[in-house]
Amino acid sequence: MTDALLSPENAATIQLTRKDFVSDQEVRWCPGCGDYSILAQTQKAMPDFGYKKEDIVFISGIGCSGRLPYYMNTYGFHTIHGRAPTLATGLKAARPDLMVWVITGDGDALSIGGNHVIHSMRRNVDINLIMFNNRIYGLTKGQASPTSEFGKRTKSTPLGSVDTPIIPLTIALAAEASFVARSVDTHTEHLQETLERAGRHKGSSFVEVLQNCNIFNDGAWRDFTDREVREDRMLILEHGKPMIFGKDRDKGIRLSGLQPEIVTIGEGGISETDLLIHDEHAEEPHLALMLSRMFWPAFPVPVGVLRSVDRPTHDQLIDEQIAGAIAKLGAGDLDDVLNGGETWTVE
Repeated sequence: MTDALLSPENAATIQLTRKDFVSDQEVRWCPGCGDYSILAQTQKAMPDFGYKKEDIVFISGIGCSGRLPYYMNTYGFHTIHGRAPTLATGLKAARPDLMVWVITGDGDALSIGGNHVIHSMRRNVDINLIMFNNRIYGLTKGQASPTSEFGKRTKSTPLGSVDTPIIPLTIALAAEASFVARSVDTHTEHLQETLERAGRHKGSSFVEVLQNCNIFNDGAWRDFTDREVREDRMLILEHGKPMIFGKDRDKGIRLSGLQPEIVTIGEGGISETDLLIHDEHAEEPHLALMLSRMFWPAFPVPVGVLRSVDRPTHDQLIDEQIAGAIAKLGAGDLDDVLNGGETWTVE
């Protein structure tokens, strides 16, 4: 698979629409679930990549998010709890020409699947991992998940959770994911744009989607995602631009020592030149890590692409290693391998 398959010219050659990616399966989530929006934006994004439906694979684990492959008219796997990244890694190693998406939830990805997520990211496997984060186990009816707030009362933590919640984007950055982003289920245009950016990236893409479970954790993100307040409580990241937010575009983020702080433009001589400039391509992830830990109510919540850098993908490195070995040692023979070295006959 070459980068040409991701080009607008190739997308024009393979002319598909959202309807081409809608399967014949009845979509079955709870009415009002944020998963409907994520599915819709995923289906809308697919035609722009220029891949044939037969060259796209959706792999999911266990949880409400795990249903999504059934609703995509592509190839797919509904795997076991937490193991979707491992199947995706093997598939990309064997078939690097395929476009592979991993659909997972905060429980599936960060509890039993945490180890697999970390290693798929550090290997820079060319997959797009989309994590639905609703801060709860929804499929099993409302237990605390790895992202549930400290003190959260649930069926499994009736006196309040005593566990420090995981910050998903911090984990992805620490694991060296080469593309890390965040969006919101109800911010449809932003979500579609974010999915498109992830799909065009060559390497490990990790996208956290803040998603609402209106049955077991309704309003998990409403304090800062609702239309009435989001301009003042969210920071839209744009590469190369100063970090400005607020309904009146008069608030910004600057660095005070090693800590970010909120300032008002025009007060105390502060201007846009004093603000932090977002650099998603920075070689070191220091700025992205700082952004991943900013959260409401202390700070506006950053959404958009935190980091996007280029480095060799896992399948590229495997192919180069195999080619180098063949050039040095020859094509080899499987029988020689099985019968060579320390072998013996059992009678």
